Amino acid sequence: MRAAARPTRGTYSQIYPQGFNGPFSLVTIARVVVDVPLDEAFDFRVPEGAEMPVGSLVVVPFGRSRKVGVVVGHARRSEIPAARLRDIERRVQDVAPIGSEALALYEFCARYYQRPLGEVISTALPPRLRQVSRRAVARAPHSPPPTSTVSTEPALTSEQHDAVLRIEAARRGFHPVLVQGITGSGKTEVYLHAIASTLERGAQVLFLVPEIGLTPQLEDLVRRRFPQARIAPAHSHLGEGERAAAWLAAQSGEANIVLGTRLAVLMPFRDLGLIIVDEEHDPSYKQQEGLRYSARDIAVRRAQGLGIPIVLGSATPSLESFSNAREGRYELATLSSRATGAQLPRVRTVDTRADRPHEGLTSALVAAIARRIEGREQSLVFVNRRGFAPVLYCRSCAWHSTCQRCSANLVVHLRSGELRCHHCGHRERVPGACPSCGSIDLAPIGHGTQRIEEALQAALPAARIARIDRDSTARKGALRGVLQRVRGGEIDVLVGTQMLAKGHDYPNLTLVGVLEADSALFSADFRASERLFSQLVQVAGRAGRGDRPGEVLIQTDFPGHPLYAAVAAQDYAAFAGEALDERRAAGFPPFSHLVLLRAESKKAGEAMGFLRGAARSARALARDAKGGEVEVFDPVPAMLERKAGFERAQLLVRSVSRAALHSFLPRWREALGRREERRVRWALDVDPQEV
Repeated sequence: MRAAARPTRGTYSQIYPQGFNGPFSLVTIARVVVDVPLDEAFDFRVPEGAEMPVGSLVVVPFGRSRKVGVVVGHARRSEIPAARLRDIERRVQDVAPIGSEALALYEFCARYYQRPLGEVISTALPPRLRQVSRRAVARAPHSPPPTSTVSTEPALTSEQHDAVLRIEAARRGFHPVLVQGITGSGKTEVYLHAIASTLERGAQVLFLVPEIGLTPQLEDLVRRRFPQARIAPAHSHLGEGERAAAWLAAQSGEANIVLGTRLAVLMPFRDLGLIIVDEEHDPSYKQQEGLRYSARDIAVRRAQGLGIPIVLGSATPSLESFSNAREGRYELATLSSRATGAQLPRVRTVDTRADRPHEGLTSALVAAIARRIEGREQSLVFVNRRGFAPVLYCRSCAWHSTCQRCSANLVVHLRSGELRCHHCGHRERVPGACPSCGSIDLAPIGHGTQRIEEALQAALPAARIARIDRDSTARKGALRGVLQRVRGGEIDVLVGTQMLAKGHDYPNLTLVGVLEADSALFSADFRASERLFSQLVQVAGRAGRGDRPGEVLIQTDFPGHPLYAAVAAQDYAAFAGEALDERRAAGFPPFSHLVLLRAESKKAGEAMGFLRGAARSARALARDAKGGEVEVFDPVPAMLERKAGFERAQLLVRSVSRAALHSFLPRWREALGRREERRVRWALDVDPQEV
């Protein structure tokens, strides 16, 4: 690679603060980071007469190509002789320099998550702004809805009023507020009051939600409440131009409210005054590829750096956040009753050992749905598995459809006539006969959303049924259209995945049926029970939010399991207390801090070999860790051992001291980088969600 200059090492905020002594070139130098896997800034000559402020986006020659980089510092001198320095080609004129607050946030992300700063900034930039040659970004016009669409503010309950006061008090200094409210308790109304007072001060609001599916309904509500505000949606389903326009609107201050998913937490703001993280417990806030950041954690860090309030809301907070509240690091505001006065739904189990399901549905659930249809009420059937069936099976030879590139089954998608891998995306036609023995006696095993939809239609021919999952809502606007039909009373039964489990409000929905939840009861993942409890409480909360009572039926082979009893009691505090006691005894977060080294290779055994060497170097470095013990486990195969043709393995490192762990990590990462293992891809996952 013919780089502009030898790269510069060191912490980014301290790169060449005064230059160096010696035979250096006496020219004005810009230090530029680009998206390459190196912890380095590169030296480029600033063209005569040009201004390149810190934070500027610039186009630079890099090797045989050109890249968009960001200026992170300046110097009068460089180690590289003037003849070898390359000029910055040009500054990107239609993008203002990234501000110091955002750059400081990116530097923190680079240090904390052990990733190059260039990669962090590249992740923060929308794709359109990373292009060397592109059209100018069209600014989206602001056309507020008519004044007549302003919604009337409902009167606050005493608990909501108390929560609002706690958020107001937090403005006197950084102090996160955890709003733990049962489903239907009016957390969103608390958020809206906090937004209103922030907008009155002329500051901006960042409103984070975990799923794209939550944004249409929430966006409509926020637009009705604040018709004069400029609202910028920010999520991955937007076009490149729309994402870039939202980013620029937040940076310039034109956008008063940014409503988005995890990627929005890295956007620059002109005057950010409030951050809201709704459904803060949701694992979707954790990025699983590249820069593996937690948007919730970055939001807290950002609020701390700015000294502004942050509101974390959930019916079932993460155990980490609940622990912080119990220990006084967060302010806890509890909403224990529904804002409308409606009662929580009655939760009961259906013993599937006695009432055997037909096509996934027990007679008790089908009868309950039929009663709701007769009473002009709506039902929701929750099954967290899309497709028709999890696997195709041969009754003659026991062959089953497996992905040749992953340690996973190919899922039957009957309507498209395909077998699909939900991990690597591989697709193939459903065979007419068994590929192993030639038998035509092939059968789908298990139940996905498509199969449940067909089973319900066969059992209840007159029912108007709609399915909501990633397949049915792939087309832009599809989800919004289905939800409008639900609210318009055009749908009797919704069948869906976790996309329906949170955030949506259907006043006429009085029944929720839960299918196939038992598999999570015996998972090896230490977070499995927390996630299942949260998921069940969230989906149960969709029932009975209007003036009619709600009911939840959980089909299970284990009706006496304590977790189902906890869901029926809807007592989060009791569940969380017991779960935290178990975590403390086992030494898991929040009572320790984890880092996972993930490795993969196309050749069997190479990833494990790499990790064994990594474990040896980690143990040697761990002995010198400052501030506490760092524990290094043995490498093991990943839960999904093969994915997209790569053999995968992982190595866990744990410490009760965050300081000790983050003293150890840079030295370990440097040691890993010195190893010549080009056929092994590896990455550090700090605070992993799946172990």
